[in-house]
Amino acid sequence: MSNKTAAFIGLGVMGYPMAAHLQSGGYQTTVYNRSSEKAQQWQQQHGGKQAATPAEAAAAADIVFVCVGNDQDVRSVVYGDQGILAGLKEGGILVDHTTTSATLALELAAACAEKGAQFIDAPVSGGQAGAENGKLTVMCGGQQSSFATAMPLMQSYAQQIQLLGENGQGQRCKMVNQICIAGVLQGLSEALKLAQSANLSIPQVVDTLKHGAAGSWQMENRLVTMDQDSFDFGFAVDWMRKDLGICLEEAARHQLQLPLTQDVDNRYQQLQQQGMGRMDTSSLVKSLN
Repeated sequence: MSNKTAAFIGLGVMGYPMAAHLQSGGYQTTVYNRSSEKAQQWQQQHGGKQAATPAEAAAAADIVFVCVGNDQDVRSVVYGDQGILAGLKEGGILVDHTTTSATLALELAAACAEKGAQFIDAPVSGGQAGAENGKLTVMCGGQQSSFATAMPLMQSYAQQIQLLGENGQGQRCKMVNQICIAGVLQGLSEALKLAQSANLSIPQVVDTLKHGAAGSWQMENRLVTMDQDSFDFGFAVDWMRKDLGICLEEAARHQLQLPLTQDVDNRYQQLQQQGMGRMDTSSLVKSLN
C-alpha cells in the first residue's frame, strides 16, 4: 500500500463496492454520486469522505476513478466548473472504468494532458459479483508510468489487470470481450433449445461439459437459470445493447462486418421492445421462442 489518496465518482452496483475495496485497502477515498443519499450511505458504511461535486472529490485525490453509465455520463462528471477536470491536480491520474467508446478515451486523454494530468481508460469485466468480491478484470489503455502508479490501487478490487497499449486500447479490448460474450450466449441459447427438446437434464449437461472445450463462465453460471426461465439479475440487456453499439461503431471505423454481433444486437433490440431491457443478457434465449 502507498500513501496515495483516491476519489471515486459513481456509486452504482459496480462503483459502490469498488470504492469500498479502495477504502478498506487503506487508501483514503472520497466519493461523489449524483444521488447524494447513496454517497452518504457509502460513507456511513465504509468511512472515507463525501464530496458535493466531482471537482471537490478530485481536488482531494491523487487518483480519480470513474464508473458511470455511458459516454455522455462520463462527460457530465468530467467537464464544467464542477467537473473532475476543474479539480484534478497537476500530475494527477484519471482512471475511467466506464465502458465507453475508444473515441471518448482519446478525447479524455487529450483533456487531461492539457491539465498536466494523465488518463487511463480501464473498463472492467466480472459484473456486480466480481466488484463485490474484488475479482474484476481490468483492461487498460494509457502510459506505462500512470498505469504503474494506479495499478496497486486497482488491485484492491481486481484480480487481473493488464495494460493493452496506448489510450483507447483498453476500451477496444472490452469491445472484444463483449463480442465474445454475445457469441457464447447465442451458442448457449441454441444449445439449450436442443437440450430441452431432447429431454436432457440441464444441470447434468453443465456438469458434463463445463470442464471440456465447451466450458465457459456463461455456461457454468447461466445455463441452468436460462433453463429455469430466470433472468431477474446480472448484466442488463439495456447495457449490453449500449456496449454492442460501441462495438459495431468501432468495427465500422475499421471497415469490418460483424454479422453475429449485429444479429445478437438485433435480437436484444427485440427483447427491449417487449419490455425485457432490464433482464440479464442470458435472456437472449427468449429471442428464439
